[in-house]
Amino acid sequence: MKTLVIGTGGREHALARALAHDPGVTEVHAAPGNPGIAAVATLHDVDPMSGPAVAELAVSLGVDLVVVGPEAPLVAGVADAVRDKGIAVFGPSGAAAQLEGSKAFAKAVMEAASVPTAAAVLCSSVSEVASALDRFGPPYVVKDDGLAAGKGVVVTSSREDALAHAAGCDRVVVEEYLDGPEVSLFAITDGTTVYPLQPAQDFKRIFDGDAGPNTGGMGAYTPLPWAPEGLVGEVLRDVLQPTVDEMARRGTPFSGLLYAGLALTSRGTRVIEFNARWGDPETQPLLALLDAPLSPLLMGAATGTLASVPAPVWKDGAAVAVVMASAGYPESASRGDVITGTDAAGSLDRVHVIHAGTALDGADLVTAGGRVLAVVATGGDVQAARASAYDGVAAISFPGAQHRSDIAAHVES
Repeated sequence: MKTLVIGTGGREHALARALAHDPGVTEVHAAPGNPGIAAVATLHDVDPMSGPAVAELAVSLGVDLVVVGPEAPLVAGVADAVRDKGIAVFGPSGAAAQLEGSKAFAKAVMEAASVPTAAAVLCSSVSEVASALDRFGPPYVVKDDGLAAGKGVVVTSSREDALAHAAGCDRVVVEEYLDGPEVSLFAITDGTTVYPLQPAQDFKRIFDGDAGPNTGGMGAYTPLPWAPEGLVGEVLRDVLQPTVDEMARRGTPFSGLLYAGLALTSRGTRVIEFNARWGDPETQPLLALLDAPLSPLLMGAATGTLASVPAPVWKDGAAVAVVMASAGYPESASRGDVITGTDAAGSLDRVHVIHAGTALDGADLVTAGGRVLAVVATGGDVQAARASAYDGVAAISFPGAQHRSDIAAHVES
């Protein structure tokens, strides 16, 4: 099987790496890719937001499967353009990707499917936002209705900060606050069959102790030893399958990766949000523990034959990913800083380095984005994997590098 991965980030590197190690895959291509992806795939210079350009590349390469990684191309309908050429695509249509593209749309789907979620109000004016904040009270939760690269949500006890965030968006969803720990639960689906993956947890804030502004994610781990028994079955029954069934009923079937961000509240499990693609950085530890070839799952989802593919199985032990970010992130991103030590980190036992915001400047590997690298490690339990991941982080350096020191620190294996 020939595959083409679309995107430039850590999620795409992790997917390309998994496909490169898949015995059923003969060639891995990527566009535009990054220096890390170049080690496992042939890169092509194509605009990932251009459906016609991606489709033309897929045809010219004769690929069997295209995997669209980021949310923006999915919402823009890139998968549709490729499907129109008769090529299988892992990723939802532009219409189905509105589950992530619009918080309001996702809320409407959840309501129709009786999926448990936070009460919410869609607001398009300052006065509407103010009224909704008064209704729900603090802590205030304000979400940009559109795509915001994982940084469109503000959770704050400051009414002024909540109003200020809303003022910078066209439309926002104001929600009731959900207490309890958060869990990421992914599912692969062909629009009918749904295979949940094992739960993971990510760390959104930039600083230790969940302080500072939201980021795209500063680290993640899986499995979750503390998760309630039966959680995956409950979420499949009450969240994932009803959502997939509702999307089919609406005539916009969802195939690809459905990501449910969950809060385990004092009143039960509630959906915080849906994403329409592999989450970053949770994808990295999840794929490190997947004990089955990836390509049959992706192709089964893309061709409506997922029920004939064995459900995912997992290796024993745990995996932890620690993100290294550039100076200034998340407000800005320092570019062009020379990175050293990635080879040393990758040579450590059970450690590999995933590239996200990297580029080449001559022979030098340099920073090229906010989240630069993810150091991923496996181990017999969460704490063993965590220790190896931080050994890898210690081997890497670049000016102004940031990372959290508490990823999975309080997890009892």
